[in-house]
Amino acid sequence: MANKNIINFKETEVKKIAEKMSRAKSLVVAEYQGLTVEKTEELRGLLRDAGCEIIVIKNNISRRAAQEVGFADLTQDLKGPNGVVFAYEDSIAAAKVLYTFAKKNKKIVIKSGVVDGDYYNQNQIKEISQLPPKETLLAMLATQLLAPLRELSVGLDMLTKKEETVESN
Repeated sequence: MANKNIINFKETEVKKIAEKMSRAKSLVVAEYQGLTVEKTEELRGLLRDAGCEIIVIKNNISRRAAQEVGFADLTQDLKGPNGVVFAYEDSIAAAKVLYTFAKKNKKIVIKSGVVDGDYYNQNQIKEISQLPPKETLLAMLATQLLAPLRELSVGLDMLTKKEETVESN
């Protein structure tokens, strides 16, 4: 009877974690061994402010949940004492907060992650963490898209003024 209860509990946990994984815009796996309680609470606060959540999960449960939602590549990094950071609002928030925190706290080791459904290794997650915020990227894109139109309008305006000057003479 006890084994049945344990199996049911683990199945429930796998379903809960799989639901979080499928709902999150991104997730990052990080090793946290050696962090003090104060530093862990500081990290949790920073993550919470960024719309993220860190959960320490048994690796076996994390692996099963990852496989259930199609993140099989992630299972190779689920060894040792890990925390899984879920970002629900901004795809790069978890990576940004973790890398900023890891610069001052060498005990944090980022292993890998999933951003918008795609698996990224440690180096790729680091690159993602250095991207500007989404709003900045959109503004940069809009600027690049509008630049040719702006140049065209300036050119047409100059041409029109030149024609007006020629006609008035």
